[in-house]
Order: sequence, then structure tokens, then C-alpha cells
Amino acid sequence: MTPEWHLPPEVVARRTSWRIVLAHTITFRQARQWVPALLAFGAFRGFTDGPWAVVVIVAVVTAVSLGSAVLAWSRFRYAPGPTAVVVTRGLLSRSVRTVPLDRVRGVEVEAPPLHRLLGLVRVRIDAAAGAVQSDEEELVVDGLPRAEADRLRTHLLARRGAEVPAPDSAGDPAEEEFARFDDRWLLYAPLVGSYLAVPLAAVGALFRLADELPRRWRPDLGRPDLTDTAVLAGALGAMAVLLVVGSIVGSALVNWRFRLVRRGGSLIAVRGLLNRRHTELEIDRIRGGTVTEGLGMRWVRAARATALVTGLGDAARRGQLLPLGPRTEAWAVTGRLVEDPGPLRPHPPAARRRRLVRAILPGAVVAVAGVVLTATLGLWWVLLVGLVLAALGVPVGLGRYASLGHATGPRTFSVRSGWLVREQAVLQRRAVVGWQVQQSFSQRRQGVATVVAAVGAGAGGYQALDIAAGDAVPFAVAASGRWAEALSGPG
Repeated sequence: MTPEWHLPPEVVARRTSWRIVLAHTITFRQARQWVPALLAFGAFRGFTDGPWAVVVIVAVVTAVSLGSAVLAWSRFRYAPGPTAVVVTRGLLSRSVRTVPLDRVRGVEVEAPPLHRLLGLVRVRIDAAAGAVQSDEEELVVDGLPRAEADRLRTHLLARRGAEVPAPDSAGDPAEEEFARFDDRWLLYAPLVGSYLAVPLAAVGALFRLADELPRRWRPDLGRPDLTDTAVLAGALGAMAVLLVVGSIVGSALVNWRFRLVRRGGSLIAVRGLLNRRHTELEIDRIRGGTVTEGLGMRWVRAARATALVTGLGDAARRGQLLPLGPRTEAWAVTGRLVEDPGPLRPHPPAARRRRLVRAILPGAVVAVAGVVLTATLGLWWVLLVGLVLAALGVPVGLGRYASLGHATGPRTFSVRSGWLVREQAVLQRRAVVGWQVQQSFSQRRQGVATVVAAVGAGAGGYQALDIAAGDAVPFAVAASGRWAEALSGPG
């Protein structure tokens, strides 16, 4: 008898809806690993049978996908008990995972387009990094009707001692709105690198698909003369328009109708156009927040806000308080969850020198090589490139230094660093589980140090880079408590 049946009498193992078999068959979820092999086989044969070869390959892949989906569905069970949730899956290799309810960090209800068409949703249960492998940090129950998903979510979060409302419920008097996405904020998307990657990836996938097609199926676009200025300008303009439009569309697909509300002890974010996501976090487990500004975002005073939650997997996405918006809005929503420790203190002049040297050094090395190459081979342009890079390093170094800062308050502290992507983290004192002071040989000579606060949320560690060495221990003590005075011990 398999371990899934060793459950208390009051706990019943349940199946998901059979309609999930259709979704997994259409998306080739279980059979995706077979698709490259079949395509390689077809490419080896050269598609000599014409369109019928493609039809046969599609039919075989669909049959494999259907069989795999049926087997996966028949062997999947989930059992929500009074103290834990148990998920059993697998055919030849059986897997049984048990997660206590008091270890659940958050619940996300996801409705991709095909799931919505079939009346199903996917429930992701954050298991507080309780898995042995990093890619199994959450339990996924895929293929539940919306009503059953709401019951499961309520059961998982009922230990908070209050009823958890259904998602998108209207007229709930306990609901408090923290943030709402303004459609005008989509215009920030072309300045965000992650959204620009969406159209680039789409174009790359399109070219790759076209390259895999038989030659007779490829469209004949001719051979444009890229030496013609008008043709080159038109191609660059079309690419720029594609990037701008694609980034805006990508941002709309992800963040459409984003809304962040508080219901009781939960923080709930709902967003998405095609793939609608409902993410729920426990406020008591929030230990701080970060406000992130890319270089392009700083030009228009835009930012992102993310909550730092203990044990939360995929925190960059699931912990988002504001995915994209004005800087003032990002700080406003962060300030509602964590207290502002006050203005940042600048770092010593030695930190500025270190930033300048690191920024100028690559250009200086190229310039020195250019002097040698100019004298020996006449390659004067290498010297010119080195001088330009060295000159550009000055504003870069000053910008990196201007991004540094730290502050302490009665209950929180803050650190900031980064230039291309500047991030300021505001953390509660109770979030710190340890401190580390790092000093390289160069840092010791210049009287600076890097202090790292180890926390059980977000990235796991946040550093005050190149602060004065004499301020390292006082900063740690002010940020967490007198126990941090041990940093000034022997050595």
C-alpha cells in the first residue's frame, strides 16, 4: 500500500478535475520532452513526405501528450488535513509531500487562458522552501474548479483565526486598498529591461521557427540592401517601434488591473490580462520591503516595490507590492508595511575613490594598450576608445557612489546600492539573524568595510557597501540590537 493512504480518517485524498487532462494535452505539458526528439527526427528525414510528415508528427505528439496527461491525472492526489496538506504524484517514481499548515507562507490562485476556458484554476502553495530541491519550493494543485480552489485557499489560511474572503469579492467592509495600477503607468515599460526582453524573445523565437521550416514554406522577403541609408534607418525605426509596443503589451499582459488590498491579516494582489493571478501573503511574515529603480526608470521617477517575506519562493514576482509606477507610489505602499528609518547617511570619501577607480580602470587599461599599439602598429583608434571609456567612467563612478547610503531608525534600518539597477531595502530589526563584516586588503588600507545583514527573507543578505570601518559595529548595533556588539570581538 502506498504512503498516500496512510492518512487520518478525517482526511480524504481528492482528485483534481478531469478537465485538466484536456488542458495538459493541448499544451503538451507532460510530453514536451518528446517534442525536440520528434522534430529532430523530422529534420533528419528532411520532411520528404511533405505536409503529411508534419501531420503525423503532430498526431504522435498529441497521442503521447494525451496518454501522459491521463496517467499524471490518475496518479495525482491532494489531501488538505486539519494540520497539514499532503500531495501525492508520480507513476513509477512516487512522490509524497507533506507540508504543515503553519509553514504555508502564501497561496496563489492562477487562471491561465485555457484554464479559464475550461472553468479551472491552478493553486500554488508556497511551502517555505521546505523542499530538498530549489525547484520544488511550492506545492502545485493544478486543475481545480474556482469554488474548490477558494475552499482550499480558505482551509490553508484558516489558522489565522479569521475567515478568508473569496478573491475579487465586492463590498467587503474589512478590505483596505493599498495600491491600484494606473493604465498610464504602462508608458514606463519601454524603460524597464525585463519588459524590453519580451519583444526581443518573441522576435528570436519567430526567426528560430522560420529557420526550422522547410525552405519551400519560408516567405521570400528578398535581400534588402542594408548599405542603403534609408533601408537601414527604416529597419532601425521598425525595431524601435517593435520594442516600445512590445514592452507596453508585455507589461499590460502581466500587470493589467493590478490591485493590492489588505483583508484581515492577508495582503492580496490580483493582476493579469490573459493569465489572471491572485496572490495572498501573510502580513505577519513581512519583514521589510525594497524599492528598485533601473537607470531608465530613474529618468522618469518610476520604481518598483517588493515585500520581503520570510520563506517566500519566487519573491521577486510573488512579493510585488507595486510592479511598476511612480516612485512616490512605490514608497507610499512600502511605508504602509514598514516604518521609514529616516534619511540615508552618505558613505565616506574613500568609497567615492573606490567607485571612481573601478569605473575608470578598464578605460585606462585600454588607453595604455592603445599607446603601445599606436607607437608600434599605428592603431590610434585603440587609444581613442580607451580615453573615451576612461572619461565615461567618471560619471559612472560618481553615480555609483551617489547610490550608496544607509540609515537606522527605532524599529527599522535601510541600505541602498546599485547604479544600473538601484535598490534600497528597508528592513525590520527583527528580520536580522546575523551580521558579517567583510574587508578586503584594499578596504583595510582605505579604512572602509562592507557590512552584510543576513535575513530570512528576500535575497537573504543586504549589504552596506564601503561604510567607514569605525561605523560598521555601531551601524549593526543600531540596526538590530546590542547582541551585534560581538562583531567587535577578537580579530
